[in-house]
Amino acid sequence: MPIPYSYSLRNLWTRKLTTALTVAGMALVVFVFATVLMLAEGLKVTLVQTGSYDNAVVIRRSSQTEVQSGVDRPSAAIIEARPEVAFDENGERLASKEMVVLVAMPKRDTNTAVNVIVRGVSQAGLKLRPQVKIVQGRMFRPGSSEIVVGKNIAERFNGAQVGGRLRFGLRGWAVVGVMDAGNSGFDSEIWGDVEQLMQAFRRPVFSSVIVKLNDPENFKTFKQAIESDPRLTVEAKRESVFYSEQSEMLSRFISILGIVLSVIFAIGATIGAMITMYTSVANRTTEIGTLRALGFRRQSILRAFLLESLFLGIIGGVIGLGFASLMQFLSISTMNWQTFAELAFSFKLNAAIIVKSLLFALVMGFAGGFLPAARAARMNIVDALRAA
Repeated sequence: MPIPYSYSLRNLWTRKLTTALTVAGMALVVFVFATVLMLAEGLKVTLVQTGSYDNAVVIRRSSQTEVQSGVDRPSAAIIEARPEVAFDENGERLASKEMVVLVAMPKRDTNTAVNVIVRGVSQAGLKLRPQVKIVQGRMFRPGSSEIVVGKNIAERFNGAQVGGRLRFGLRGWAVVGVMDAGNSGFDSEIWGDVEQLMQAFRRPVFSSVIVKLNDPENFKTFKQAIESDPRLTVEAKRESVFYSEQSEMLSRFISILGIVLSVIFAIGATIGAMITMYTSVANRTTEIGTLRALGFRRQSILRAFLLESLFLGIIGGVIGLGFASLMQFLSISTMNWQTFAELAFSFKLNAAIIVKSLLFALVMGFAGGFLPAARAARMNIVDALRAA
């Protein structure tokens, strides 16, 4: 005969203080665990959203980033002329020859210099990124010393607001607009005319060529053609894949570090739950003996005490997740280890993180409650009643 679930819940409510302390410990661990997963997910989402599946990025062979890459003008012209490259409504090829450099800029709040990506783009480059919208001011004029900045740059750096001036590449640049790139990596970049920026930085070659394919399924053909062309020393990747790879190193580090910390904290929370359950068993010896005398089997006693511990875990998990979900309202910035540039992103909570966090909480509850529950189930009826 099974013991009702309500029995386990009522016992938790009877021991309010110890229940609250144990739940608080588990909630803290789940909060840390979920926050770390949300941090890594936010980084991935930010960079994945930066790229489009329809676009291809062409960089120098074996280059990991655009900063390390170099594509000369003849090579860029060959890439641009490929038949897989789409045309716009005016009959112009949707290919953007771009230059990417890093400049050091002091942050507004700390005055600490950090690397910021400056990207030279052509007019076609703007058409390749429809998610980029000007939310303040206007777009820069081709052939001018004007720039637009991502919204994260405008919020974090002095002089990066509309009407301000920034100096890099031995030249002053007028900030004429702020762009919103839909929480993608472009929100942490500065854009200007590619030819003007190449002159300012004395760069004779482009960093990359971005093209829009007339059919996404033509990517393999495009990739094989340019990588086998003896005139070229380049490689092509889908833009979405290219930016996803940029997050791998930092995301992996965040996940590993967070999981290690969560496991350490979880050991403490599990020990706390175990102590709570052992105390509960010790204080309810007579009650356990009475249950056995009434005909409840050992498995029912085991199940009832184990359920108490699992309830502690799930309650702590829900509370921890609730507080972790509030982190989505925050935005942080860090250095992307792949590009060594400042990148701002937000915490992201999804269904997979919710499931993992709740399972983690249940594992803590099970680990903390199994041995005390087994001890309660092994009690002898006579000895338990004699202890009264």
